[in-house]
Amino acid sequence: MSRVDAHHHVWDLSVRDQTWMVGPDFAPIRRNFTADDLAPLAAAADITATVLVQTVGVLAETGEFLEVAASNDLVAGVVGWVDLTAPDIADVLANLQARPDGQYLKGIRHQVHDEPDLEWLLRSDVQRGLAAVADAGLVYDLLTKTPHLPAAIKTAQALPQLSFVVDHISKPAIGGSLDPWATDLRALAALPNVTCKLSGMVTEANWTSWTPADLKPYADVVLDAFTPDRVMFGSDWPVCLLAASYGDVVAAAETLTADLTPAEREAIFTTTATTTYNLTT
Repeated sequence: MSRVDAHHHVWDLSVRDQTWMVGPDFAPIRRNFTADDLAPLAAAADITATVLVQTVGVLAETGEFLEVAASNDLVAGVVGWVDLTAPDIADVLANLQARPDGQYLKGIRHQVHDEPDLEWLLRSDVQRGLAAVADAGLVYDLLTKTPHLPAAIKTAQALPQLSFVVDHISKPAIGGSLDPWATDLRALAALPNVTCKLSGMVTEANWTSWTPADLKPYADVVLDAFTPDRVMFGSDWPVCLLAASYGDVVAAAETLTADLTPAEREAIFTTTATTTYNLTT
């Protein structure tokens, strides 16, 4: 069965710095990564399509990623960045979609978890921008941590016409208390316009000693709250390399979903992503 990796990145440090890589801990990934680097790893895991996701709040990167998708058979879609607060956001989105490679733009994301205002998503200018994303027929990826979930819930309630995708299960600290993360994530999952990526867990756990058993309580909450038909696998490569190889991340996801039915596993590894992002694989 062919499978989809719904979340990975690339970057070229000669083009721009990845300013979030602060300190020596990020040394293992402080180099260039391309879709061609991912290709053999994906092939070994029977991944035949991917979603390339923004890394910085720079509009130029979105165009660059669209070019990557157009020139690479592996990348089936792009989640890019635009300034949600810009008065001309509708025009910006329309211009991106009008490009020769514009059909690869599937969604928009912003590093909400870096905003000091925990209610940034509820700002009127942001809400207007999110409505424009919906009007453009795009998805919005929620990059949040636990303290941002109450605002995310209100936002998804206020914009039922917009499809939201929770990245990295909202980044709970693996090994800590499940609540309030679990309670808030369940409230978000109760909304029909929200799906969730089973991704980004290994780097929220102990980088050197994690096991699938450490991840299981969190994955179980996600699978129970969203059900498999609203959950999709993502590797978060190459960020995952801080704690695990690409193969290890795929294997962990397979272990965490081993008790599901074949149809449920197909949803997580293929159908949810292709449907949510309208991918042609």
